[in-house]
Parts: sequence; structure tokens; C-alpha cells
Amino acid sequence: MHEDGNGGAHRVSGQVTPSGADQEFLALERELTVLLRRARSNQGEMAREVHPDLESSAYGLLIRLDEQGGQRATELAAYIGVGKATMSRQLRALEELGLIAREPDPADGRAWLVTLTEEGSRRVGTVREARRGRYVRQLAHWDRREVAELARLLHELNGVMAK
Repeated sequence: MHEDGNGGAHRVSGQVTPSGADQEFLALERELTVLLRRARSNQGEMAREVHPDLESSAYGLLIRLDEQGGQRATELAAYIGVGKATMSRQLRALEELGLIAREPDPADGRAWLVTLTEEGSRRVGTVREARRGRYVRQLAHWDRREVAELARLLHELNGVMAK
């Protein structure tokens, strides 16, 4: 066991860093670094497939609207993990591109819901279908249970990272 300086013990399976990370966490950090770099690049490509003037960070916002329907800007900002000013700027740009619309929230007349327009829904659907097809081809040699397990683990990781 290894003492981390805060009274916590770590099982040592090889090299241990000052943070107490062992080989498993070092491998996780390395693989997540590569995955996130590739994901950022792919997200930019997918966003440009939706619209050439779209920022890559707006793609996740469009996906959320596609899956969940109308959302308040504050809900979207919390989900994506950006501030109100950034969300406002992104929503304004998406509205100018004709991909989203704002409508009064029936539950609270003072608030607005952000929804995909028909054009936004069509474009996002086309890109998502192409992306899913690419994943099917890339992971064709994986067992379906492995694909489901990967999705489950990533969902769990996303939940932890959101806190």
C-alpha cells in the first residue's frame, strides 16, 4: 500500500505518482487524453457538417435539443457546462443560422424554451445518422455487449465528471 499524504492508501501495481495514481490510472489518463483530443476534432467536423459556420461546442447543444426537445437556456448551460454569457452567444448564433428557435415556456410565461427548427432537426439527424453508421463500421468486430458496456461506462463517467 502507498500513503498519499492525505491519509489515504493506494494499492500499488507498479509506478506510483505523487498524486497516488498507479499504472491503471496512468493508463486511463493517457487513453482519455487521446480520446478527448480525437473527440474535439471529430466534434468540430460534425458541427461543420451541420452548418459550415457552426462552432464545434454547439454540436452537443444541438444533440441535447434533438434528444430532449425544448429546454430552457439555463438547463442547456448547466448540461453543457458553460456560463450564461457563452450559452447566450451560442444560442444567438444558432438562431441566426436558422437551426433553433425560442418560444415561450408554457409552464412559465416569463421564460423561453429553445427548440430545434425543422431545418436544424433535419441537419442534426443527417449528421447523427452518418456518425452512427461510422461507429457501426468501426466497432463491427466488437461484441454487442462490449458496445453496451462501453456506453454504460461512458455514461457513468459523464455523470461523475458533471459533478
